[in-house]
Amino acid sequence: MDKLGDTSEEDMDMDMEVKEEEEDDERSRAIEAAEIGGRFFEQEAAFGGQIQIHSLGPRRSRPKEEKERTKLRERHRRAITARILAGLRRHGNYNLRVRADINDVIAALAREAGWVVLPDGTTFPSRSSPSSSQAGRSDEVASLAAAVASGQAMSSIRGVSPAGGELHSGDYRQCRLKEVYTPPSVYDGRCRQRGILGGERCNENSPLIGSSMETTSDKHIIDLPPRMPERDFAGTTYVPVFVMLPLGVINMKCELVDPEGLTKQLRILKSVNVDGIVVHCWWGIVEAHAPLEYNWLGYKRLCQIVRELKLKLQVVMSFHECGGNNGDDICIPLPHWVAEIGRSNPDIFFTDKESRRNPECLSWGTDKERVLGGRTALEVYFDYMRSFRVEFDEFFEDGEISAVEVGLGPCGELRYPSHPVRHGWRYPGIGEFQCYDRYMLRSLRKAAEARGHSFWARGPENAGSYNSRPQETLFFCDGGEYDGYYGRFFLSWYSQLLVDHADLVLSLAKLAFEGTSIVSKISGIHWWYKTASHAAELVAGFYNPCNRDGYSSITAVLKRHNITLNISCSEMRTLDQHEGFLEALADPEGLVWQVLNAAWDVSIPVSSENAFPCYDRDSYNKILENVKLLNDPDGRHLSSFTYLRLCPVLLERCNFLEFERFVKRMHGEAVLDF
Repeated sequence: MDKLGDTSEEDMDMDMEVKEEEEDDERSRAIEAAEIGGRFFEQEAAFGGQIQIHSLGPRRSRPKEEKERTKLRERHRRAITARILAGLRRHGNYNLRVRADINDVIAALAREAGWVVLPDGTTFPSRSSPSSSQAGRSDEVASLAAAVASGQAMSSIRGVSPAGGELHSGDYRQCRLKEVYTPPSVYDGRCRQRGILGGERCNENSPLIGSSMETTSDKHIIDLPPRMPERDFAGTTYVPVFVMLPLGVINMKCELVDPEGLTKQLRILKSVNVDGIVVHCWWGIVEAHAPLEYNWLGYKRLCQIVRELKLKLQVVMSFHECGGNNGDDICIPLPHWVAEIGRSNPDIFFTDKESRRNPECLSWGTDKERVLGGRTALEVYFDYMRSFRVEFDEFFEDGEISAVEVGLGPCGELRYPSHPVRHGWRYPGIGEFQCYDRYMLRSLRKAAEARGHSFWARGPENAGSYNSRPQETLFFCDGGEYDGYYGRFFLSWYSQLLVDHADLVLSLAKLAFEGTSIVSKISGIHWWYKTASHAAELVAGFYNPCNRDGYSSITAVLKRHNITLNISCSEMRTLDQHEGFLEALADPEGLVWQVLNAAWDVSIPVSSENAFPCYDRDSYNKILENVKLLNDPDGRHLSSFTYLRLCPVLLERCNFLEFERFVKRMHGEAVLDF
């Protein structure tokens, strides 16, 4: 119902609904009267489908004023429904039919909130079924009661801690009891068991708060939802699993930190059949002090350990700074000699509209500018990659190094550094355009002059600031300037620089690593994905508003060079994002699906990795669902998965058991539940 008006067609529809409402009322009164009398008769009319009620007296006609009031109420209801539908279509990308009614609206909102709505209106949570939950709960109650009655030691019951045990709910979204491991939930990261807690209090942040509690002696019995059956991945395609090493595994002197301890950890990973590891080769460490002077010593020691353990190794050519971003626990700046050049010529770094420089990586305006000691940025990248290929030739030839991921921007991802924490950005701010160094402004000026509009040689003046919301700006709001003539020109130029940068660097990478699989990583900018402008993606360089596919041009470049696409945030669920920042209109699942389809449209391989630490079964299940699609008619699946990252928490017994189970399922092996 795109438009409202007092058209004859709509009036006829309303009259028909009013008549149907009157007939329904009379039918109800007739049935009620017949039940009081003890009998009633129904007979379907031969024509018109009307229902005649016999022996009930003449039909009562409703006053004309009442009919008019009914018609006005109906018209008012339709107007409200139309506004709701228009808002949902415009702001929420809901797929509602043109003549949808309020039931369709309620059903769409319920499905968005994670409920299942059947055609007959039956509604229940998607994480349960209408018939099985009660049976599962009673089975758990019976088993727990038997355990308590038999006098078993509390520590021998899974999900039960001795008196004084405290339930924790940590950053890993799992439930852990003192000295007793409680398996996390299959679906929502919460313990789905019936547990007993000692007399001490429960953590206020525990996911168990709000569940029903009973008391047995001095113990609390917590009633939790039953575990739902999982998808069986036994017999599915083997997908390799790699584990990213800690960022500081190589120190600033290019020495391997604690080789003995690392070897022990890698042996543990090898024991559960992890396929290999991933390590960052930091430009700021290897070429730290002078141009063309490379120190690969620590990385060679690491390769020797990997060879001895018969693991595979993937390396990341990291041309960016480490520190200041999510997951960065150390600081590795760009090479000292690059920083010296930057002090005298700060335009080699990305710059925002306030002229704040970001030394996280080099501006793409320097790709063809001889500003780095007589070399262009592209020449610097190629010399670095060629040096690595020569120094590690034996490991390439023997197959220990199975792939090389080439860093294309901040965090090694293909994107602009448009969301820098150092400049005050906080999630879910839209970020800012990074095109104000003199080299990029020169490129913009040439593009504007070639278009015949030299006054377009400027960045948007109404695009807000780092922490603005789309609707607070004239550029990104619905119907804003982003979709006007200037906006389309600017965004096309801005995103094309990103595509050109990827094309140039990857062409050199193919030359340096001929015969080796090359990977390129795309960032998962998923917030504001459900808005029309996709503002956070636009400032990051992905020209992906609701009326344009911003990833097809990128996958076309990857196809040209036979590059594997790596997408992050594969463990994230859209509903989880709504819990903390509902207003961000984030949709990581929708973004991942769009990128996957863009890659598969051009038949390039896809790998993935998690964006945040995950140790619970819920996150692992989400990764498995994305890696091994259910009932895909073409049998498509991801080529590999990289787990971020190796750390002591992962190797804790309870977490590692869950990780081992995840690896087996990725390999298509059968697992036993616990």
